[in-house]
Amino acid sequence: MARTVVHLVRHGEVFNPGKILYGRLPDFHLSSRGRSMAARTATSFKGRDVIYLAASPLERAQETAAPISEVVGTGIHTDPDLIEAGNTFEGLRTKGFPSQLMNPIRWRHMTNPLQPSWGEPYTEILERMERAVDAARTHAEGHEAVLVSHQLPIVMIQRSVAGKPLAHVSRQCELASVTSLTFDGDTLTGWTYDEPAKDI
Repeated sequence: MARTVVHLVRHGEVFNPGKILYGRLPDFHLSSRGRSMAARTATSFKGRDVIYLAASPLERAQETAAPISEVVGTGIHTDPDLIEAGNTFEGLRTKGFPSQLMNPIRWRHMTNPLQPSWGEPYTEILERMERAVDAARTHAEGHEAVLVSHQLPIVMIQRSVAGKPLAHVSRQCELASVTSLTFDGDTLTGWTYDEPAKDI
């Protein structure tokens, strides 16, 4: 059976001085640090057998994919299945003080963290990410593929392959990290996690 590796790359740091939850909002680009992260992660694919590269349609993912494209010598496919999770709180400041989630008008969206009630259901995120991984595995059969996406969608794949519940508290999916899935034919045989840009 053909051995295929599908790498899931989280985008680099985003320029977000307002510290809002940007979600799927347009015009959120990589910061200068984020561009350095993307470049460093791209170098980790030098000499690898990558023949397929796809990215979320959002700017930060496309900008992270650009240096990877240069290193591996292939174009960037845009796959809407790789997009960030939908979230009711897009555009709001949700961390630190003051958090706009303290406003009681928002509380009706926080009734079920297991779904979650404030955004796209975990099961739906997983389903579309599995489609993206399967498509990449098919395109790159016997070789390697890179998919550039976002933290929560990648975490859904991580938790699924680890046999863990999709609902969670903590995540291991840092900026510009790489989660690699290895397949023999269509059977997943293992996965690894790496942070090539950890020191940036």
